[in-house]
Amino acid sequence: MYIFPAPLADTALALRNGELDLAVYIDELCVRIGVVDRHVQALLPEPDRWARLQREALALQARYPDPTQRPALYGIPVGIKDIFHVDGFPTRAGTAVPAHLFAGTEATCVTALRAAGALILGKTVTTEFAYFEPGPTRNPHNLKHTPGGSSSGSAAAVAAGMCPLALGTQTVGSVIRPAAFCGVVGFKPSYGRIPLDGIVPFAPSADHVGLFTQDSAGMRLATSVLCHGWRDPDPQLVSRLPVLGVPTGAYLEQATPEVLTAFAAHLHLLEQAGYTVCQVPVLADIAAIAQRHRLLIAAEMAQSHANWFAHYAPLYRPRTAALIREGQAVSATTLAAARAGQLQLRSDLTEVMTATGIDLWVCPAATQTAPPGIGSTGDPAMSTPWTHAGLPTLTLPIDPAANGLPLGIQYIAPFMADERLLAWSLELESIL
Repeated sequence: MYIFPAPLADTALALRNGELDLAVYIDELCVRIGVVDRHVQALLPEPDRWARLQREALALQARYPDPTQRPALYGIPVGIKDIFHVDGFPTRAGTAVPAHLFAGTEATCVTALRAAGALILGKTVTTEFAYFEPGPTRNPHNLKHTPGGSSSGSAAAVAAGMCPLALGTQTVGSVIRPAAFCGVVGFKPSYGRIPLDGIVPFAPSADHVGLFTQDSAGMRLATSVLCHGWRDPDPQLVSRLPVLGVPTGAYLEQATPEVLTAFAAHLHLLEQAGYTVCQVPVLADIAAIAQRHRLLIAAEMAQSHANWFAHYAPLYRPRTAALIREGQAVSATTLAAARAGQLQLRSDLTEVMTATGIDLWVCPAATQTAPPGIGSTGDPAMSTPWTHAGLPTLTLPIDPAANGLPLGIQYIAPFMADERLLAWSLELESIL
């Protein structure tokens, strides 16, 4: 195991108030990366990373000598998935397609992190173009297993304590699944809450920026910096325990018996802690939703890559090329229907929550623990409907499975209720 504690909230507070010296912290972190990342392979190589981070840390210290004036993420090193444009770093997107094609202006969310005092640790490994062709990253809990994908490097880097915060993206299950596999907190906000500019596109109607931390308090801190229009919820609104809904039926039955047993045990803990848990039959048409989502992402990926694929198709890896070719055959009418289906599903789920008095859905974050090997990143089925509907989704780690690998539980809030979800997460995390 290559796991090490790196809680964002505590680290950020210690750096801001001077309890933790930034230069010392960076040195210790770089030593750890040197020892660990040769095995985990979460970060893209950077020959002068240590020297660069030392220079940037000294500049940050000079800019904010007064601890009371330091911004929220002062000195926090952040891993950035290698489909984001970051000034000073090439964007390779996990592919052999020439990197110069992806050059562009730094992503707004990356610039916002810098403005909040964060340091860029470096680029993290992604699957090719954030789809299913994996990179070299391994699960820090067990190197013989996948960390999940497509935000594989970001999840693994946070789990291994190489950074307290990392950015990823999710178009199907690329934040929630690797967070569950790596035993960390993962958050995918409501669609559009974090701007998508400056990112190599996959399927713009389904692409979401997401985050990884080891702690819910840290996740709340980071999202307050990045989510557009963030406002802390009314304390009275979140002082009560949320009513939880279990989406029973065909959707839930996609999970393995081992995962469902662990999920049931977790529900029992929640009920013992005073939570109301309702069993609600929903998503009976999950197969149709999954098919609609696949058509959507295939068609939009074909559109996003039209020029690149026309010139560099032989450089695309097999599964990526197959999805693009599938998308080329999707008609405009079918694509329009799939996009309309996103809004309809969001509306349908909202109506069910309102009618049953549910505040949050709760369900497993993945169908199974991290599969062996790194040739597959696992099944994103447990994320599909929530991503399709664009709902805010949070995964929290629970007790590991019998094989010692992490398991995760995900909570889903109504559209644009991100603030409430993360406020409630602090108590939900304590039960785990």
